[in-house]
Amino acid sequence: MSYAALMNVTRHFSDTRTDQGRVRFLTHAGRASLKAEGPGWHHDSTHASLADAATFLAAVPQVPGELYRQALDDLERQMQFDGSYRGAA
Repeated sequence: MSYAALMNVTRHFSDTRTDQGRVRFLTHAGRASLKAEGPGWHHDSTHASLADAATFLAAVPQVPGELYRQALDDLERQMQFDGSYRGAA
């Protein structure tokens, strides 16, 4: 388990912003939050893992396709970075 997961600290894992809106994946106390917003809409949910939150993003009907793809790309890139960073320790 990571040090951050043991602490009571919210971490912005990824934050994607486009002209169509914004998607954030946050971690806190071993859980993942999905926060998405755009012109005239807002979504906020909590999930057991980042993978669950990413899967659920597809079910948020207001998220445009381009924002969805960019958010998943950013999340994947951050997960790779986070994994390689932890592997270096």
